[in-house]
Amino acid sequence: MGGSGGLAKRIIPCLDVKDGRTVKGVNFVDLRDAGDPVELAWNYSQQGADELVFLDITATHERRKTIVELVKAVARQINIPFTIGGGINEIADADALLNAGADKISINSAAVRNPALIDELAKAFGVQFVIVAVDTRHVANTNIVHLNGGRIATDKETLGWIKEAESRGAGEILLTSMDHDGTKAGFDNTFLKVVNDAVRIPVIASGGAGNVQHFVDVFEQTNVDAALAASVFHYGEILIPDLKTLLREHHIEVR
Repeated sequence: MGGSGGLAKRIIPCLDVKDGRTVKGVNFVDLRDAGDPVELAWNYSQQGADELVFLDITATHERRKTIVELVKAVARQINIPFTIGGGINEIADADALLNAGADKISINSAAVRNPALIDELAKAFGVQFVIVAVDTRHVANTNIVHLNGGRIATDKETLGWIKEAESRGAGEILLTSMDHDGTKAGFDNTFLKVVNDAVRIPVIASGGAGNVQHFVDVFEQTNVDAALAASVFHYGEILIPDLKTLLREHHIEVR
């Protein structure tokens, strides 16, 4: 069995940050503003989120300073682990973010373009600091890794890439099903189970959360370690205390 079945399942709000603000789109386009990331982060830590993920989706020249300042501000406000991703291309980028107070870093496109980056980061900082995020789409009976928010297909088959990432030193896999993302129709449980069963490291499910039952389903049907969502949390459609109560009622262990 994949992951660490005996441990408490984690609930992880994801904050997409653009120019220092939190945004949420449907299928990665049509971005709506969802508020100040530091304020949201504090709110989620009070509500009982287990971890947070911040994805910096801005690609401006000034972005590195902005995101380092954001990491420092978040680290001052919350006492739960948080991950930062987006635009990390080399050791120096990761070093700046971890030094500013991030607990983990997430790499996606840069790892696909240069898989050795996973080895380098794991060696420099330790496996537990490196999350490899994978955006997958279903294409002609198989799952294919995509880049640029799911817009660009690669030649990598998803499961093979995830296994390679694990062998190179990824500490966790954040798997986003682009076909489900933004739909609120539920997680891609069939494929998530395949992936979770194939690896030993924790898998974080992402893409498709629309209601509390979807979280029950993903944990019961796939045994992944964590489930991530954005808009259902940001707009108050799901409150984390209510979600955790329901999970406990279904005998799913949560913190």
